[in-house]
Amino acid sequence: MAAIGNEHEHPTSGEEVKGETIADASSSTGDKRPNAFTELMSRKQAKSSAKVAKESRKSTTVGTKVFPGMYGLGAYIDQPEQFEKDRVIDYNDEFVIINDLFPKSVIHCLILPRDKTKTLVHPFEAFEDAQFLEACKTEAERVKKMVGSELRRRYGRFSKQERARIEAMESENPPDEEQLPPGRDWTADLLVGIHAGPSMANLHVHVLSPDRHSACLKHRKHYNSFSTPFLVPLDAFPLAKDDARRHPGEGGYLNREFQCWRCQRSFGKSMQKLKEHLAEEFEQWRSE
Repeated sequence: MAAIGNEHEHPTSGEEVKGETIADASSSTGDKRPNAFTELMSRKQAKSSAKVAKESRKSTTVGTKVFPGMYGLGAYIDQPEQFEKDRVIDYNDEFVIINDLFPKSVIHCLILPRDKTKTLVHPFEAFEDAQFLEACKTEAERVKKMVGSELRRRYGRFSKQERARIEAMESENPPDEEQLPPGRDWTADLLVGIHAGPSMANLHVHVLSPDRHSACLKHRKHYNSFSTPFLVPLDAFPLAKDDARRHPGEGGYLNREFQCWRCQRSFGKSMQKLKEHLAEEFEQWRSE
């Protein structure tokens, strides 16, 4: 079992990326049908009324087990049932799905494989196992649908592509789900991938909306770790042996100047100007 090495660039510190929560959950779109996030969270809350997990920036403790620093994600893998519903979205024998405590977009989830032979292996190596890779891709598709459903719930009422669907749902005799206008495909632009230089030891796959509109986006590495080849799409695996992304330090991805993910406009090194622009792009994106 190969541990994560120090030769990879880290987008954030181990302390900064250990946790999870979905922001802006109060937004509504008029979609009255059950939502995947809501249903799953409610189900988990009923199962775990007495939580014993204790979290801090330095470690996570579950029962008598302590998961320090960059190994903090191991706590969710080990005992997901001990965490509150705003932390763990869903879990089964193979995967745990959590919300990032410092989301870099309006929705930012992590998929945590529970395979003990893979969890502390760098994804470049772990994904050379075809069967494991396929299982992760299948789970990612499931999570994408959940995220798409939540995006529709929050922002559907702002989207031009959703108008016909919403009107049909709000009519006196709303049709069944399969007869509704399709509306917008909120999964189309989702980012699904891993960091070439993970900051946390346990293997995790990011699934996030494309907006990068978040108060947690504070530094150049925060934006560039999701806006350059430093984020390697899950669909890119298995990765060729000579793929440049295997050596992120040489690529200097995290030190690149800012470029808008949507219009490609350059903002040099100005985080303030970039964030002001991202807020505008978010309004445009959700209205499409």
